[in-house]
Amino acid sequence: MSPPMSYGTALFLIAVGALLRYAVNASPSGFNVNTAGTILMIVGAVGLVLTLLLSAMWTRRRETVERPVVRERHDAW
Repeated sequence: MSPPMSYGTALFLIAVGALLRYAVNASPSGFNVNTAGTILMIVGAVGLVLTLLLSAMWTRRRETVERPVVRERHDAW
């Protein structure tokens, strides 16, 4: 099972959100760019936290199981 969002996707959302929040000065009517940037940063941060938590849970669950080695014996007739 893979995490819901990868590290790269979460960091990308945070970066795009920060650019929209702090670097864009446009003011289109009916759409607030700063609010969209804030929402993207929040979604990216939540995705990063969830990815870190799920990755930590999956790495702890992996246990090595020792299985007996079965070797076939070929007798020369």
